[in-house]
Amino acid sequence: MEGLDPERLPRHVAIIMDGNGRWAKKRLLNRVAGHEAGAESVRAVIETARKIGLSYLTLYAFSKENWQRPEKEIQALWQLFRRFVRSERPRMIENEIRVRHMGDSDGIPQDVYAEFQALIRDTAHFDKLTVNLALNYGGRHEIAQAARRFAEEVRAGLRAPEEMTPEVLGSYLMTADMPDPDLVIRTSGECRVSNFLLWQIAYAELYITDTLWPDFREAEFVEALREYQRRERRFGKTSEQLSEERLAPPV
Repeated sequence: MEGLDPERLPRHVAIIMDGNGRWAKKRLLNRVAGHEAGAESVRAVIETARKIGLSYLTLYAFSKENWQRPEKEIQALWQLFRRFVRSERPRMIENEIRVRHMGDSDGIPQDVYAEFQALIRDTAHFDKLTVNLALNYGGRHEIAQAARRFAEEVRAGLRAPEEMTPEVLGSYLMTADMPDPDLVIRTSGECRVSNFLLWQIAYAELYITDTLWPDFREAEFVEALREYQRRERRFGKTSEQLSEERLAPPV
């Protein structure tokens, strides 16, 4: 891909897909039309990620807070998601893309969840690109669940309280077997993380664009990756320390 250094690509990109409703409102359409257009952007971003060789892509598809939306919109979202899973299944398999679910199954319509689980099973052995769909997900809820699981093991005598470290807690999260996001993209210009991967994005680079999600396609995605490559990631270190590390001879 022009302008991208394949040696400096992020391993894991996470995207907060925002702006479907505003996109529809600008065009005097209902919100469902915005979600339908947004589904096309999901397809484009997954295809681009596979083409350039990303390893992990996490998409914030439906949050715990989204249950507060009007019932008709929620039902339309689930049916749209079901159609998307059906239509994309052959493409996911052909391109050897692994699909995973991050979030809870509670509340997701049974027929939708069954379709989703079938796709997850059929792609579980692929390793070209892993797409995590954060569906019925909340960052605080995920951390609370992780802490609860650790506490239950302490109560059962399997662990001791003093064993708790950031690394141990991380091993109880839904992303335990993958790297933390290097880059978080948020569309529509909003400057907040909206309860998304709160633990995992501690040192992620943030990229905020005014582009509404239905207009976010390959060109916008590649520009976000270019911006990522223009930045110096410090992880709390000074630029002098980073320079010394780069100049140090290999061990």
